Formats: sequence, structure tokens, C-alpha cells
Amino acid sequence: MDPAEALRRIAFLLEWSGASPYRVRAFHTAAGALTGLPPGPVDPARARQLPGIGPVTAQVIAEASDGRTPGYLRRLEEAAGPAARSGWQLASAAQGDCHLHSDWSDGGHPIEEMAAAARALGHRWAVLTDHSPRLTIAHGLSPERLRHQLDAVAAYNGRDGAFRLLSGIECDILDDGALDQEPGLLDRLDVVVASVHSKLRSDPETMTGRMLAAVRNPRTNVLGHCTGRIVTGRGRPQSRFGAEAVFAACAENGTAVEINCRPERRDPPDDLLRLAADAGCLFAVDTDAHAPDQLHWHTTGYARAARVGLTRDRLVTTWSGERLLAWAGSAHA
Repeated sequence: MDPAEALRRIAFLLEWSGASPYRVRAFHTAAGALTGLPPGPVDPARARQLPGIGPVTAQVIAEASDGRTPGYLRRLEEAAGPAARSGWQLASAAQGDCHLHSDWSDGGHPIEEMAAAARALGHRWAVLTDHSPRLTIAHGLSPERLRHQLDAVAAYNGRDGAFRLLSGIECDILDDGALDQEPGLLDRLDVVVASVHSKLRSDPETMTGRMLAAVRNPRTNVLGHCTGRIVTGRGRPQSRFGAEAVFAACAENGTAVEINCRPERRDPPDDLLRLAADAGCLFAVDTDAHAPDQLHWHTTGYARAARVGLTRDRLVTTWSGERLLAWAGSAHA
């Protein structure tokens, strides 16, 4: 395996074992720093000159570039056992990603670069989900700008037949549970991710009612980062809501629960992920990527999915584009 794959397999296994999100992200960052690295052996001192590379990641790069299985990776694989290997196979089955951002809202890269990165991973489709109007801090899309984006997505798909960029939105769930975009425009989108971004410290009864209204809305396909928590830096506590009621409504209405792959989120937490799995929910393993290399974070989401026993039939991001569209479109029927 090449050094980047070795680093990402290590990130996957660290997530599998519940390691610190800082460690997980460090290996993803190191893998991303290898872009343009010429083939052939790389000694640790040379690797250390790359941005974001420390002594451990440099040794992994040196060993993998020399055709060896890095010792650090081998030790993690032995500790994790065969179940983790099954989890990696699950990650390899990924067909797409339901949640990514471009520079139309708060992402840092054009639509074409985000789509190219998804295609380079082997994905067959990805959903562009820039933010909705009320999230002004993230440069959310007004109805007029969303109409222009729909034209841009259609133009992109006219140039590339092997990969499909699906139209979507990360729609803010308003205080009353309504979705923050014109209903007629939401009907034109392939996939709608609905997320709470405000008043995350509301009392549980208020938050539960708000979320129930959103997941029961026939235009909602995916419930995004359901607790809103941040587990790194200063952090942010998870919101409080009636998880059993919300996940039961997701299962009843065919709304997928997002497994958000961002290392600082790990949302939902393990206990709620198990609760949603037991409720019979579908899931979308989503990177919430704001830059091309962040699309690689999908492997850590699949590590969490495999750890609670989820299989491909429950993970909409392993489905073909045709099956995904049939599922998402049935919500509007």
C-alpha cells in the first residue's frame, strides 16, 4: 500500500478503537500532505519536512514508501482483530457522500474541485449541500442563489457522465421545526439534509418538538449532526432532546440519521448511534467536507458504523445513485 493509504488505514483503526479525535485527524492531515510526493522510498528526515508530519507519521511514510507494512499499522490491526477488517471493507463499499460544501457557502473550494475529489475516491455520486439562507455566517444560499447553483450543477453533470453531482442543501431547522428554504425549491433538490444550528441549549422538550417536525417533513431526507456537539478545542456540549422519539420518527418516515465524520464532531455519540441503530433507522455516512481532502474522512464514519453492527442495506451512502434517488424521491411522492 502507498503511504497515504497506510496513514488513512491507521486513522480508521484509531477511530475504531475510540482514540482521541486529535490523533485521528493528525493521520488524515498527514495523508493529505503527501499530494505530489514522488514515488519511491522516502526517509523519515525527508518526510518530516512536509507540513503536518511528525515523527510517528514520518516513520509510517518511510516504511510504506519502501514497500513494507508500517509497524504502527500492523500493531493496530492485530489489536483490532478481524472485525475491524470487515469495517474497512464496509468503507470500501462507499458509493457517495450526502453532505459536502463548496465556496458557494462556507466551503473553501469550487464545486468542480469538490466533485473531482469525490470521484477520485471512487465515489459514483456526491450531494452538494451548501447552507440555507438563515445561516448568514456561512454565506447561506438565498432562493435566487440556489436557483443559480442548480444551473451550475446541471452544467457540471452535462460535462461528466461517469460521476453524478446531486443537487442538495444543508437546510437549517428553524425554531418551529420548519425548513429554511422555499418549499418549491426544496422539491427541486435531489437530497435535503436538515440540521439544527441555533439555540442548541434549548430545553429538551422544545428541541424534541423542533426536530420531530423536521424529520417528519416529507422534504427531509437526512437528519444532520443531530446533537450539534464539538469534542475538540473549547468544545460544545451536545443538545438535549428525546432521542428515542426522534429516532423512532426517523425510522417511521424513512429519514436517515447522519453519521458525521468530522473528527471534531463524531456525531451522534456512540450511545445515541446504538440507540438509532436499535430503532431501525437508515444512516448516511457523511464527511460534511469543506475542502477536497476532507472527503477522505468517510472511512472513520464507516468504522463507527461497523462497530455497532450496521450493514450496507442500512447505509444509504453505499447505495447506487439510482437507488439513492429512488429513496430520496419517494419522500416527495
